[in-house]
Amino acid sequence: MRKNFVEELKWRGMLHDIMPGTEDVLNKEMVTGYIGFDPTADSLGVGNMVQIMTLLHFQQAGHKPMALVGGATGMVGDPSGKSAERNLLDEKTLEYNLACQRAQLEKFLDFNCGANSAEIVNNYDWFKGFSFLDFIRDIGKHISVNYMLAKDSVKSRLETGMSFTEFSYQLVQGYDFYYLWKNNNVKLQMGGSDQWGNIVTGTELIRRKSSGEAYALTTPLIKKADGTKFGKSESGNVWLDRKKTSPYKFYQFWLNSSDDDVKNYIRIFTLFTKDEIEKLEAEHALAPHLRALQKALAKDITIRVHSETDYRAAVEASEILFGKGTAESLRELSEEDFFSVFEGVEQFEISRSEIEEGISIVDLTAEKTKIFPSKGEAKKMIQGGGVAVNKLKVENVELKINAEYLINEKYILMQKGKKNYYVIKVY
Repeated sequence: MRKNFVEELKWRGMLHDIMPGTEDVLNKEMVTGYIGFDPTADSLGVGNMVQIMTLLHFQQAGHKPMALVGGATGMVGDPSGKSAERNLLDEKTLEYNLACQRAQLEKFLDFNCGANSAEIVNNYDWFKGFSFLDFIRDIGKHISVNYMLAKDSVKSRLETGMSFTEFSYQLVQGYDFYYLWKNNNVKLQMGGSDQWGNIVTGTELIRRKSSGEAYALTTPLIKKADGTKFGKSESGNVWLDRKKTSPYKFYQFWLNSSDDDVKNYIRIFTLFTKDEIEKLEAEHALAPHLRALQKALAKDITIRVHSETDYRAAVEASEILFGKGTAESLRELSEEDFFSVFEGVEQFEISRSEIEEGISIVDLTAEKTKIFPSKGEAKKMIQGGGVAVNKLKVENVELKINAEYLINEKYILMQKGKKNYYVIKVY
């Protein structure tokens, strides 16, 4: 028996608004439903994961998911949730962004499962030959200015100003729904709660232009318990592309979720069943410091977005930073992971010739770098067992550091005490 899509969204906390009659039609037949994705970046971010998961649950409930990448709407700019108009992208940039996003979507949805196989469409395909005069004659006449002005995305911008380009966005998105309803048998549009106005413009256009029926459903916008925006880390947006956010940083983003947030995230961003989540919550409640929920969430989503290998590397990298990693695991880190782990750590430089000749640990830490203010301080700390090179404790103040100590042939990791790390880079 296939799962009930709407009930699935409800218990996961993923249902915000739903148009009357939507659940009935979903329970009666296989429905094709779509969600639009903004192509203004060459990668989707973790904020898009809510919509990706919505399409995934939709497919698992026996329906046909469709992802619309907005090659045309990306040239206009959606005013929803925006306080100012954004820069518009040229066609070449949009095409590149669309190709990158398409590759990411294909990692989550099944495109080869028969009748309810996922599909990706680009609205530029039906807008590129649609003239402005034809559009305002055939489409614009069906939606009044009063109707468009009543939308929150428009009202919130009336005082500061809004271009006609952005004002027309809801009509353009509405036509997407109409086109897909007419040509692809699409009956449902889904999206974030800020898209409700644009989505129902589509259902209204279908009703007024063709006396047709279409449906709408939205998910809540995700916010952190402290009120800050979801999807951002200290260094900015968290992306699905490893070149923009390394698997280690991606893993850490989820691992660092607060106890309040993780209870929501594990429902929204994983495919764990209700029973599995409740068992994890019970385990977490017995020993919150072990962070069972955070670890389960971070593992599941890192494997699905990246890979099992990337997940294991992220765990090992985390252990290195927090004192449990070994010298061997440190040497196995890729350069990408090395710098992800030690980003923000103070760095020093030394010439390759000096390292190849060999330099004493005391001179390296007190003269060539400023890890210690003096040689006396360096010797004292070494003798007390408080200095490590590449995770190996230094036991001899006469130790010579040479090229054998280089990680990836160019770095040395110094540690003073338990928490103070320094990277020495060879040039």
